[in-house]
Amino acid sequence: MEKPATPTKLIVYLAFVRDEEGELRPAFDAREAQSESAAKQQARLLWSSGKYAGVLAWWRAADLVNGEFGDPVVLLQEGDVPDME
Repeated sequence: MEKPATPTKLIVYLAFVRDEEGELRPAFDAREAQSESAAKQQARLLWSSGKYAGVLAWWRAADLVNGEFGDPVVLLQEGDVPDME
């Protein structure tokens, strides 16, 4: 009998910029972090650079085998960020 796969914790951070129309857009693809504290630290560094309209760090449960993801849990949010889906 196979053991059920344990959900993985996906921890990521992202920065946002405003485009020509003033809409918030990701500055880059979400980047994975090894821990919640690392994600928060990276997001704080990006925010302190002054280059971004906002930053967000979050985690969610991820069942990578089945492609299922849990609801996002915000770790750090600064500035302007769009609503999470």
